[in-house]
Amino acid sequence: MITYDFSGRHAVVTGAGGGMGEALAAALLNAGATVTGIDIKPAPESLANHPGLTYAQGDLTDAAFIAKTIGDAGKAHGGIDHLANVAGVLWFGRDASVLEMDMDVWDQVFDINLKAVALTARAAVPFMKGRDGASMVHFSTIQWLRGDPAPQDAYQASKAGVCALSKSLAMQLAADGVRSNAICPGMALTPLQARWEDKPEILKAVGDYAPLGRIGTAEDMANAALFLLSDAASYITGIDLAVDGGLLMKM
Repeated sequence: MITYDFSGRHAVVTGAGGGMGEALAAALLNAGATVTGIDIKPAPESLANHPGLTYAQGDLTDAAFIAKTIGDAGKAHGGIDHLANVAGVLWFGRDASVLEMDMDVWDQVFDINLKAVALTARAAVPFMKGRDGASMVHFSTIQWLRGDPAPQDAYQASKAGVCALSKSLAMQLAADGVRSNAICPGMALTPLQARWEDKPEILKAVGDYAPLGRIGTAEDMANAALFLLSDAASYITGIDLAVDGGLLMKM
């Protein structure tokens, strides 16, 4: 079992209300960090009573809310060591081909998946510059690397933007000692994929398609993000890390 020590570190985690964000917030707390969790959803029971957690419920696309929440957190904790942008949406049915989808849905997906990343970075960076071991991780998807016969074009394009923004931040902030990397999950059983719940035959088929022979978990993604945030990855910045059970080898 690999263990990390985030004692004395303060992390901001978006999407902490469930799925991968909840798993990452829990992993950071268990490793000794203090965590400011942000989500439009309420704090999950698994985190709600943890003494190291401060939780803010609100809209990640609201610039004023983000600036105040992250600003207050940075001041209260004397800075921000880590930023994890995990929040995102995948709207099956509404998000479809750009040739036919409602462009209001396109705008909403981009606001949640990409604009929110920009807002959190703008708010957090002043509290991260010059801190020893400061790092960011932003959650994208392997889907942006391919097309799909059943497209979710807003999701795919917005997540491509997350990787592009992550690389730009990595270059801009390297001299300030702040690293920025992206996680690209493959197929994973999280609330975004609620359509697979209680369908063991589908879960088996999806898992069997990955070379490693199983579907991913929120904890798999959190473990990879924990590494990229940690000092063990101190010489890594500007990368897109696929955490997909080898799925990209089959694409």
